[in-house]
Amino acid sequence: MATAVGREVKSSIIGLLTLITQTASQISEEEIGKFVEKIMQHSQSKILVMGAGRSGMVGRAFALRLLHLGYQVHILGDTLVPSIGAEDLVIAISGSGATKLVVTAAEAAKAVGAEIVAVTSFPDSPLAKLADLKVIVGGRVINHKQSKEDYFARQILGLHEPLAPLGTLFEDSCMVLFDAVVSVLLEKHRVSEEEMKNRHANIE
Repeated sequence: MATAVGREVKSSIIGLLTLITQTASQISEEEIGKFVEKIMQHSQSKILVMGAGRSGMVGRAFALRLLHLGYQVHILGDTLVPSIGAEDLVIAISGSGATKLVVTAAEAAKAVGAEIVAVTSFPDSPLAKLADLKVIVGGRVINHKQSKEDYFARQILGLHEPLAPLGTLFEDSCMVLFDAVVSVLLEKHRVSEEEMKNRHANIE
């Protein structure tokens, strides 16, 4: 019994990795390159990362690595978030591009002149329209011409493809994208792993 279940899990791992690879292959190299440039341009200013639910968790993991690289990074919702201004960068993560919390916060950031990067599956979404740069990461709907209604039906209601329920593919793909961005930033800034380790929390 345990072996059979283990076999199912292993099969799911391989299936998810295949889907993530397919999704990653469709992300624009130009968008990724501009994303890295935007982050580097804000090495001396503040970066605010925002997302809701699991997208927010992925954003937190990315923010932590940016902190380890030496960036002045903050996460929306934390008590100690400082004021954001025109010289700062906001990285907003939402598969649908319509998450109210994220869109409302992005609107507020836009109003004070901050630059906004939207990481989403939909280039015509409310969040994407607010952004100075869009990084389009497909969810389970790899054809971005699909409607937002179809996105919600597949991602939120769990119709079709049970391998990646409730938006999992978008979030997993973002996690891989962000980790890859960190590896490039590490090289470009010539930051050693020892330096990153020194910035890691030492009171836990």
